[in-house]
Amino acid sequence: MTDKVSSVTAERFASGFTYADYIAQINVNKDRFEQFYEMGEISEDDVKFFQKAAAAPNGSAKMLVLGEDWCPDVYRGMPVMARLAEASGMEMRVFPRDQHLDIMSEFLKDGEFQSIPVVVFYTAEQEYLGHWIERPKSANVERDEIETNVKAEMAGSEEDAIRSAIRERTRARQGAWQQASVTEIRELLEKNLGL
Repeated sequence: MTDKVSSVTAERFASGFTYADYIAQINVNKDRFEQFYEMGEISEDDVKFFQKAAAAPNGSAKMLVLGEDWCPDVYRGMPVMARLAEASGMEMRVFPRDQHLDIMSEFLKDGEFQSIPVVVFYTAEQEYLGHWIERPKSANVERDEIETNVKAEMAGSEEDAIRSAIRERTRARQGAWQQASVTEIRELLEKNLGL
């Protein structure tokens, strides 16, 4: 985030969708959001940590999520964020990225890319605590490995068959990537809150 004044005031934050309201109004992938919500289990240890983080003085009482319903990283990641918010007592608000580009501009990946989801944490008084973008680092590494391996194994195959095989193998890693997202966010809050 830049040093400029954020466009996310307490009033603006409160105007965002609740997770349930966001899901009710989306146009595509409701089934995917539901599937990943069901998959997105939070360990007892993580629940205790996030409850502690949310309850701490100047803790992470609020979570803002930027996303779009068509994005695989969003329909995999946002449901587990909803589970975190529910388990911890954090207030979560969702903003469709393309309708809130001013917020997106505060959280560009590498200062350039409008990658989603973006998950931003605030205190109850709307003080910025930190943010997380897109997917866990392990997913980036594994996606590259999967693509390289499939292309080598299926050299000479139709492009559609290769893409299908890549999708199939990445699908098998989705639950692990959800957990890796939780771990990275926990590390972010541990560091920024001194827990």
